[in-house]
Amino acid sequence: MRKLGSVAAALGLFAAVATPAQADAVGDFYKGKTVTIIVSTGGGTYVLIAQTIAKHMPRFIPGQPTMIAKSMPGAGHVNATNYMYNTAPKDGSFIASIGNSIPQHEVTDGKGVRFESAKFNWIGSTGISNLMTIIVSSAGVKTIADARKKEILSGGTGAGSGTVLYPTILNNLLGTKFKVIIGYRSAGDVDLAMERGEVQARHGYSYGSFERAHPDWIKTGKVNFLYQVGLSDKMGPKGVPLMLDLAENPEQKEILRFFSRTVALGRPYLAPPGVPADRVAALRAAFTAMTKDPQFVEEMKKRHLDLFPQDWKEVTENVTALINTPKPLIAKAMSVMERKGMVDCKVFSDPKNCGSGKKKKKKKKKKES
Repeated sequence: MRKLGSVAAALGLFAAVATPAQADAVGDFYKGKTVTIIVSTGGGTYVLIAQTIAKHMPRFIPGQPTMIAKSMPGAGHVNATNYMYNTAPKDGSFIASIGNSIPQHEVTDGKGVRFESAKFNWIGSTGISNLMTIIVSSAGVKTIADARKKEILSGGTGAGSGTVLYPTILNNLLGTKFKVIIGYRSAGDVDLAMERGEVQARHGYSYGSFERAHPDWIKTGKVNFLYQVGLSDKMGPKGVPLMLDLAENPEQKEILRFFSRTVALGRPYLAPPGVPADRVAALRAAFTAMTKDPQFVEEMKKRHLDLFPQDWKEVTENVTALINTPKPLIAKAMSVMERKGMVDCKVFSDPKNCGSGKKKKKKKKKKES
């Protein structure tokens, strides 16, 4: 009965914004169709969430189509985003899960961009936990004021990751003294480095992931939370300051808000520009209803996937705010991303803990004659 009730609610939500003829037309279009979710990564939580959505969302779309997830990684989510803007069918048969950094990338770096975020039909977001900065308690650093006085060794992976980005921003903007060891093979290797006492901190750590990976670190007081990145502490632990609240003046606050909006976008979903309005409305209504469905919520919980749902209006508002950021503020935000004084992991740690920076080519085995 709960399943029927949820489906009825979704159809009712769509019916509220569509005429009977439109509802029939949408159902006729989707009946027997396959809807493809393009995922901008090759694996990880993006794919797991898309697969879960592909299983549940069709129940809430008129005509109940089949839905599949297909990975299209490359260029830091840009390849898939370009595909959705320029190539994907504009009939409602393709939607996408793209990186939350995409709107920010459009107005900062812009490399490879062949899309306009404002023209996409945003469908909704499953959300993510806030990103934490954790510091081992033995470092004696509990506040940003402490982090200005003491040098803290912070483990980092790639140059574009939160493990490197956030300490860089705070060093340049607030005068903290994070010494970033860049180039660890993975975020998990940074955790191991903390276990060994090699580094003292990690930035950009999803609160949900941290709780699952290290419940013992919380219970034993091994680490302190210094701050969290997001626009609300509803997605993280209470009592831990938001990064934007560390600002000492209005300009700093707007710069930190700019970087926090990407986290607030969570795991956004979109449809290409040009999709008929009635089908966009149906997809949005279905997504919203799905995120409230007990079966979907339970499966997300079982798969240890964050769920802090946002409807299309919230996502569109965040995207609009990002892309309409004044150019002088964007320039200042880009200036605080400049990396300084970083130490190569291979110099600091055992090279086996560090990424190679190059993909190894597999040698072809010679056939025995």
